Amino acid sequence: METGEKYLLCVAALKEFVEGAGFSDVVLGLSGGMDSSLVAVMCVDAFGASHVHGVLLPGPYSTKHSVEDARVLADNLGIEAQLVSIREPYEAFAHVLAEACGGELAGLAAENTQARCRMVCLMALSNAHGWLMVNTGNKSEAYTGYSTLYGDMAGAFAPLGGVYKTDVYALARWRNEQAVARGVAAPIPESVFIKPPSAELSPGQEDEKSLGVDYATLDALLMAHVERGLDAAALKAEGFDAALVDHVLSLIRATAFKRALEPPCPQAPFYG
Repeated sequence: METGEKYLLCVAALKEFVEGAGFSDVVLGLSGGMDSSLVAVMCVDAFGASHVHGVLLPGPYSTKHSVEDARVLADNLGIEAQLVSIREPYEAFAHVLAEACGGELAGLAAENTQARCRMVCLMALSNAHGWLMVNTGNKSEAYTGYSTLYGDMAGAFAPLGGVYKTDVYALARWRNEQAVARGVAAPIPESVFIKPPSAELSPGQEDEKSLGVDYATLDALLMAHVERGLDAAALKAEGFDAALVDHVLSLIRATAFKRALEPPCPQAPFYG
């Protein structure tokens, strides 16, 4: 399937789901990263800028450039973008949970608590204003469990839920090129394309370092396994590193319970 066709199918599925649920407006978190940037553009294409509400949710490890990138994106799209810091609620949780967690809220528990603070804020705005919350996750994250249950997995619909991370970048590049071809400024800042993907839940955190593999290699492996049905032996025979194959397949098995709770996504045969 061509990149442009994938993009348009994601937008159409998003529009059908939201309007079918009886909503006219959507809300989503704007992290300054690629996934949320592309989903914001899709939401504007589906509903118009006045019906899309972005929320910047900086925490203790958010970088200045991420906030700036999110602001530029919102300005480019002409959407509302308010800032709600999660620093205070996160610090409150860290204080309350410290003793129960052995003296300190740290490590994975601390990282996931930040993600859940963000979702509490977004769902509060959803409830307060009658906006449907849109999820910004992708298929690579879902299959490796690289997402927070009851955190960034929240949302009514995931327009990128059927798309691998490397394709997210391809869709974003295609959409920017379409804008330029029409004589309109590209909506997604170039800085979003070139910075390393990061959830910014700990100092210097980068997604590919946390996963232990770059997205290009990961997605090639996932597509071979998920879309073509290759098992461990076949993947290794195709030249994938044996240790990486074992690691990724173990992640897929171990996080099946999380995928069962992922929001619905477009059902188009993107890789059929």
